[in-house]
Amino acid sequence: MSTNDNKDADNIEYNDRLKLFSALGSETRLRMLQRLTEGEMHISELARELDVSVPVAAKHANILEDADLITRKVYGKTHVLQLNNKNMFNALDIFAPSRTVEVESGATLLEALKKAAVVEVKNAHGQANIVSTNGQEGFFVYEVDGVFSDQNVNEYRFETDATVLWKKLEPISILKVNVRLKKP
Repeated sequence: MSTNDNKDADNIEYNDRLKLFSALGSETRLRMLQRLTEGEMHISELARELDVSVPVAAKHANILEDADLITRKVYGKTHVLQLNNKNMFNALDIFAPSRTVEVESGATLLEALKKAAVVEVKNAHGQANIVSTNGQEGFFVYEVDGVFSDQNVNEYRFETDATVLWKKLEPISILKVNVRLKKP
């Protein structure tokens, strides 16, 4: 890949993020996304619930769809919208600091991480597990060039240049359940 190819890829990524954050800049679109967290919905039903016209809902849906935050299924003249939250989570990667390290071929991910950050390692069941990164305790997973690996940080070895996304698993609610007991 040439230097120009990298700039083109960076511009595409930048434009995608710009679309995403622009799409999130509207109260109506945020309310649409919030409602779609409960499940897919017909666009006219969504318009009715948000107290907007169908053309206004459709305009906002187009913006959300262009930012890849929702998907649309078309059944004749019926348009059903569904949340696509994966893109929203991926966009937050822009806020992660970036480091470049140099290691020998065959170096482990743990060796590379130690050059990029302060990591605390604890051994459990014969495996090295990182329990904190730069003072942040938690559970961590990683992607190499966009692919999750099932290997431990001491097992994964680099044979080519790669980009690693080191991710802390955060306690994010995916469902809120209010449990009410029946009165006898």
